[in-house]
Amino acid sequence: MDARTENALQRFVRKTRALFASEADPERRWTALSPAFAELLADPAVIEASRSWPDCMPSDGRAENLLFYVDPDYGFAINGLTKATDQSGAPRIHHHAHLYTLYGVLDGHERMERYERLDDGTRAGYAEIRRTVDSTVGPGEIDLVRPYEVHAEVTVGERTVAVIVRSEKAGSFNQGRFLPDEKRYYESLGPKQTPCEMLPARA
Repeated sequence: MDARTENALQRFVRKTRALFASEADPERRWTALSPAFAELLADPAVIEASRSWPDCMPSDGRAENLLFYVDPDYGFAINGLTKATDQSGAPRIHHHAHLYTLYGVLDGHERMERYERLDDGTRAGYAEIRRTVDSTVGPGEIDLVRPYEVHAEVTVGERTVAVIVRSEKAGSFNQGRFLPDEKRYYESLGPKQTPCEMLPARA
């Protein structure tokens, strides 16, 4: 495709594929991807289109993600996540198992929490965690979540839209869940994947 006519998603996919082709080390790949991701988050067409993305609705204990793209060669997946103003409750503290994840806020604000695990993980169903980061983030801010890092995103009373890039499509394998008041740990399937168009088709 001619670079002059590609849309923001196509441009991001092209740049990501080029990076992954030239860099095999996962840590260097994912730390180097932020500039291209920032361009995607700043694109006016993406921001405008996101206002019509459907709200993601958790059900049966699972979150929902919009699925925009899965790369046929490198396996990375691009998701959307919309949270309505009335989505509240206790933070869903979790990790993404073996995935690298770039989480970028596109519209709205929310709180990002990070946690440190204090126990050694050898006791089944048990975990002690301590919150180490609690910050409010807004449009254009990016968080790199490495494999097994414990975290949560928390709504603050307004609609929030995020774009998420994962090292592979989530939903078919278990992720970790933490209930700190009960010092409990369990695993369950990651988010449901709902196919969706990031940008409207050109006329």
